[in-house]
Formats: sequence, C-alpha cells, structure tokens
Amino acid sequence: MAKRLTPLLNRVLVEKIVPPAKTHAGILLPETSNKLNSGKVLAVGPGLRDKSVNHVPVAVKEGDNVLLREYEGTTVKHGEKE
Repeated sequence: MAKRLTPLLNRVLVEKIVPPAKTHAGILLPETSNKLNSGKVLAVGPGLRDKSVNHVPVAVKEGDNVLLREYEGTTVKHGEKE
C-alpha cells in the first residue's frame, strides 16, 4: 500500500491500529476503553524547505507508532485497510 501512495512535502501516510476487542486471557474489553487513536507510519514525505532554502525533514520515520487526533487528516481506504 505504501508503495502506491507516496506522500509529498511534509505529509505522512499512517495506518490506523485497531485495538483488540479482548485480552489474551479472553476477557472482553468495553468499547469505551478503545478511545486511544494510534497508528503506524507507513510512508513519509521528503520534508519542506524554510525561508532560507534549508531542508527541514519530517520528525517521524517509517515504522514509528504515533497518536492521532480524532478528526484530523484525510481518510483513505485501500481495499479493506483504512
């Protein structure tokens, strides 16, 4: 998926991590405990240039886990993944 969608400038492609519905011991978790939005960085753009034309890289790299705001960003669906 990350090879077909390449972010530009300081954009980041993140795959949302869906928390498990139950623990390893089989205890079912309520939906309210799954409020934390997190994701894994799949692809990172090259970064921006500042006013003096110096390269400013993106602060995250591929493979990092990040926290997401609930209504920020653009949702992209590719197959069954969001």
